[in-house]
Amino acid sequence: MEKNLNSKRIDFTQKIYVIFSLLFACCLIVQVFFAGLAIFVNPANWEKHLFLVHLFGMYVPLFMLILSFVGKMPRWAIGESAGLIGLIFVMYFTANITQVNAYAAAAHPVVAIVLISVSFMNVAKGWRLVFAGSRKSMPQKK
Repeated sequence: MEKNLNSKRIDFTQKIYVIFSLLFACCLIVQVFFAGLAIFVNPANWEKHLFLVHLFGMYVPLFMLILSFVGKMPRWAIGESAGLIGLIFVMYFTANITQVNAYAAAAHPVVAIVLISVSFMNVAKGWRLVFAGSRKSMPQKK
């Protein structure tokens, strides 16, 4: 009974991890859209870009890192969650270094590409682990 309850808790936690991973990836796409709005439509849209990053930027990956431990996720989940946090720090750094070193600031969109890539790989791996893996245990219809 205890083992079954613990297994259900771990399954639930892993599903929440994947949901947060997907949420983070979607927020990154919206971030790119807001940056595009600011560049091509109206610079006032930078406020939307800043607001969204302050809303989800550090909290979602930090929560994912906690969930990866609680949900007994594989090491890749722990590493990628920590990597997302590190990349967010690099994003803040490159966004705020403009006055000191414009070349370092120019790396901001490059780091964004890396962040999006890691995020989407995390979603794909998490989805396969949690949802594709659960189908294997389901009884097959004849």
